[in-house]
Amino acid sequence: MSVLVLGGAGYIGSHAVYQLMEEGQDVVVVDNLETGHQDAIHPEATFYQGDIREITFLREVFKKESIDAVIHFAANSLVGESMDKPLKYFDNNVHGTQVLLKVMVEHDVKYIVFSSTAAIYGEPETVPITELMPTIPTNAYGETKLTMEKLIKWTSQAHGISYTSLRYFNVAGAKQSAVIGEDHRPETHLVPIILQAALEKRESITIFGEDYDTPDGTCIRDYVHVDDLISAHLLALDYLKNGGKSDIFNLGSSQGFSVKEMIDVARKVTGKKIPAVIGPRRTGDPSTLIASSGKARQILGWRPKRTFIQQIMEDAWRWHSTHSDGYKSDVNEK
Repeated sequence: MSVLVLGGAGYIGSHAVYQLMEEGQDVVVVDNLETGHQDAIHPEATFYQGDIREITFLREVFKKESIDAVIHFAANSLVGESMDKPLKYFDNNVHGTQVLLKVMVEHDVKYIVFSSTAAIYGEPETVPITELMPTIPTNAYGETKLTMEKLIKWTSQAHGISYTSLRYFNVAGAKQSAVIGEDHRPETHLVPIILQAALEKRESITIFGEDYDTPDGTCIRDYVHVDDLISAHLLALDYLKNGGKSDIFNLGSSQGFSVKEMIDVARKVTGKKIPAVIGPRRTGDPSTLIASSGKARQILGWRPKRTFIQQIMEDAWRWHSTHSDGYKSDVNEK
């Protein structure tokens, strides 16, 4: 039996594929390569290039492969773009999930681990954020993820699918070996943008707003190492297969760092000056997002190992400094 990883050529999905392969699992990857990279896919995984909205394509994958469970990362995920192009986000994210669930029901696949987001909470009233807090997204991306969660919940009730919805906070870092890492086009995540500035791939890092209600005026986020994040997915899959009931879990480090603090950490790790300039706030950006991950620790037995922010930055720097053009260039092979 195989685990189907949707979006397995992306940043987080590729790390899931590597960990699954390291555990000896048979892995099938589906990705349309809109934002993913073929070079990020584990060379021994079975790969199908295609769009999950195409039901004929997806049915063929399920027909050819003996799929036991699904880990669903496939989605557009840029907050700013989602505000400009909400129809694109609902079409790709929500409709894609609807098609996936239909094919899962047709083929009697009973387990799905869903990649959700802290963006569904919007601007929280208090921190740390627990799974019981209201879900009031402040951007279209978060709204699509919340809708996807609801689709999965109601399909679960009607068709007996067991699910876990994992609500991520800010994911960062890279595999310690630097064989895979973070490479978005365009890049919108803070850590890689800071490191691009360190590599002089951009003139400076723009801080979007310094008038938030935080100690230094800049947004505070909870950063979790990508490998720790994926370990929670594998635990969630085992939990479901062992009869665990469908549930929702926050995944974060339960500690927050401001944008200015992250830049300072990167300066220490890289030894670079990293110029920073102040820009206007971005639409839909909450001031503070910090997770309460106690539920994942208690029920799934999740024990993050790389929790120090300097470790996360060091792993990210190892990837970016050896792949300054992402998957297009590897200085170690020149």
